[in-house]
Amino acid sequence: MDGTVTVEELTLAIKNSISSNTGMEKEQAYMLARHVLNFFGYSDRIIDNILEPEDRDAFYMLEDASLLTTEREETTLYDGREWRIHYWLFRKDKIKDLAESGPAGTLEKTADESVVYEELPDDIWQRKG
Repeated sequence: MDGTVTVEELTLAIKNSISSNTGMEKEQAYMLARHVLNFFGYSDRIIDNILEPEDRDAFYMLEDASLLTTEREETTLYDGREWRIHYWLFRKDKIKDLAESGPAGTLEKTADESVVYEELPDDIWQRKG
């Protein structure tokens, strides 16, 4: 999956992965998707330290659904101590797969909007006087 994760993709992925276990409605999935995306913005990863405990709980739930994953870096501080930095990352491949299939339906493909004009009668384009 190239680019950023959209609200629609994440909503469907959440709905398709979590709803069977918790009965999550589409509106709840949408609100959770927006909440999570507000942390990420246009980035693929965020640092764990910015999360409040209730936000972290939601992230763990999405990790259990295979939509997020974690990684960590270790660095040595100037005084010789080791410091661990924990990050959250989107699993874009899993999000795309779940958004395009599953019980909640499929991600809507962009429709060819010119089809609307094909249904109009030919005389619609003539000026009335």
